[in-house]
Amino acid sequence: MSKSTKWFLIIFGILVVVGAGFFFLLYGIMRSVGERTEVVTTGYGSKIAVVELEGVITSSEDIVRQMKKYRESNSIKGILLRVDSPGGGVVASQEIYEEVRKTRESGKPVVVSMGALAASGGYYVACGASRLVANRGTLTGSIGVISEFMQLKDALDKLGVSFKTIKSGKLKDSGSSTRKMTEEDERYFQQLMDDVHRQFISVVESERHMDHDLVVKIADGRVFTGEQAVENGLVDTLGTLEDAINITAELSGISGEPSIVKERKRRSIWEGIFGDVEESLKDLKQELLEKPALSYRFVGPY
Repeated sequence: MSKSTKWFLIIFGILVVVGAGFFFLLYGIMRSVGERTEVVTTGYGSKIAVVELEGVITSSEDIVRQMKKYRESNSIKGILLRVDSPGGGVVASQEIYEEVRKTRESGKPVVVSMGALAASGGYYVACGASRLVANRGTLTGSIGVISEFMQLKDALDKLGVSFKTIKSGKLKDSGSSTRKMTEEDERYFQQLMDDVHRQFISVVESERHMDHDLVVKIADGRVFTGEQAVENGLVDTLGTLEDAINITAELSGISGEPSIVKERKRRSIWEGIFGDVEESLKDLKQELLEKPALSYRFVGPY
């Protein structure tokens, strides 16, 4: 074997080893993308889990998973649910509420700490907790339901675009953006709104032990500051996040400073660079194309 051939085989072997190492490194990174790790952020005593509900509620899956995990964990003595949300989809909000209520009824305390905004679906979720804590300037309440319909008929007519719809019933295409909404359509959707609104009122009345007429009076979609919410019986007490942690520890029978446990998602290099842009595009898509037909959502500035 010539000297040049030997050098070629040596260099080729090195490249194969380096390439294999790079492949397995890349494979490991890709497998770790989206994985969540549980970390203790502060404290040294018995554990309190922090679950964060932030932004528009479009899905219940992740919060429900965390609530179930911590409810079934013997090492977790109580759960602090941090809510900073304008609400969102009716079903997603109801599913999270049910899991919060189930956790409370299991005997494990759940304390809600409200951030800047805990409105509509965010408040609905909070109603399932053992104790509700708001800051003085928190905006909460917004007990109501909303549905928005994009109307494109006039614009399409100007463009010379028309649609022909074949349907099996007169209300099958109610809410379609390609035709004007009739009075019958409006009555139909109003009935849906009223029924889902009734469900919201029923939860507030039951969970907050409030008089039905009082709930109906304030369930007109308005938001309240934390101070107003306490006065109206919608929230138990005023306090910061730190105050809410102390209340959780007290209800959980923890003496001394508790350990705070929360999940953190590992971010890939791609997510680190483009994550915010990708999230913004996802939010825009949801807002324009995938908005739930029925929403417990505060539509003010946020």
